[in-house]
Amino acid sequence: MSGGGSGGGASAKTPADFLKSIRGRPVVVKLNSGVDYRGILACLDGYMNIAMEQTEEYVNGQLKNKYGDAFIRGNNVLYISTSKRSLGEGA
Repeated sequence: MSGGGSGGGASAKTPADFLKSIRGRPVVVKLNSGVDYRGILACLDGYMNIAMEQTEEYVNGQLKNKYGDAFIRGNNVLYISTSKRSLGEGA
């Protein structure tokens, strides 16, 4: 069953495919509390527990703290987004 739409040769990505593709790239993780963490996605598991590197904490859009490594429990995550800005060496 091919899609037959305007999708080209690639099939639709699943959320799992997206998460695999952004590992090692800059991301923004927004928590249920409204706090944003921006950094490099090191790894994550099936429960959405997240390990990040070069992490910055933003509260109300203002930088509050910088961490080398950060671990975020999955049940606190509202969403993960790819970052528009580049952190460190881009690939």
